[in-house]
Amino acid sequence: MKILSIQSSVAYGHVGNSAAVFPLQRIGVEVMPVYTVCFSNHTGYGSWQGPMLTGDNVRDIVSGIEDRGGLAGVDAVISGYQGGDDIGDAILDAVERVKRHSPDAIYSCDPVLGNATSGCFVAPEVQDLIRDRVVPKADVITPNQFELGFLTGTSPETLDDVLASVDIVRGLGPSTVLVTSVERPDRPEGTIEMLAVSGDEAWIVQTPHLPFKANGSGDVTAALFAAHFRGSGDLANALARTTSSVYGLLETTLRAGAKELQLIEAQEHYAHPEMQFEVRRVR
Repeated sequence: MKILSIQSSVAYGHVGNSAAVFPLQRIGVEVMPVYTVCFSNHTGYGSWQGPMLTGDNVRDIVSGIEDRGGLAGVDAVISGYQGGDDIGDAILDAVERVKRHSPDAIYSCDPVLGNATSGCFVAPEVQDLIRDRVVPKADVITPNQFELGFLTGTSPETLDDVLASVDIVRGLGPSTVLVTSVERPDRPEGTIEMLAVSGDEAWIVQTPHLPFKANGSGDVTAALFAAHFRGSGDLANALARTTSSVYGLLETTLRAGAKELQLIEAQEHYAHPEMQFEVRRVR
């Protein structure tokens, strides 16, 4: 499998491509990382150093890959946080180029907009970009519950609400939706869920809710799900493998008392997930 991954990069810690690339490589995926920023660390620290790349920089890199014949045989394009129209347009251009060379390739977009705690933390032009131009071009999207509501103009709470909102967003273009961080009011205390929907299937999985925030875990989740689903076409299996791997990564990080993901230490969880969580069909 070959994936073109257009995301941020940091030297210290693991977010964006610095989170997604190694787990993908560890499960046997050939990854071509294209960076949108090259920062010292993620911006959650409040200060950082390093350059932002422009949309033209991204286009030049993708064009260079194309010149070498590298866009042939690509199975998926994945993207995460998009800082503005400039980068967003370059990503959409890259998707179009890939699909010309690899018609069966999918585009998997993590529509990073915000979360239930912080609300929407991207600029209004990025909100419009993601909702109106990027999501309709995606084959797979991986929003959290808040982002799903934002994209659809709904406030999903119950499982039926979430499923209805997924149907709305699928009507915009993407055929497959992974909803991360589902927190419905009737779930058992101390748990959290993920829901995957594609075709006429909908599957949900529940895990313990680990009591900490780990920047980059969503990037790992989106990358692994895209790879597993593109590779197998088995929605339930892709959800189960992704959930087990990411839970193992988070548990390893929590046990270490670390602020940054213990991405290397948890590598066996990607290669050999324990499959310890039941995936239940809900549609």
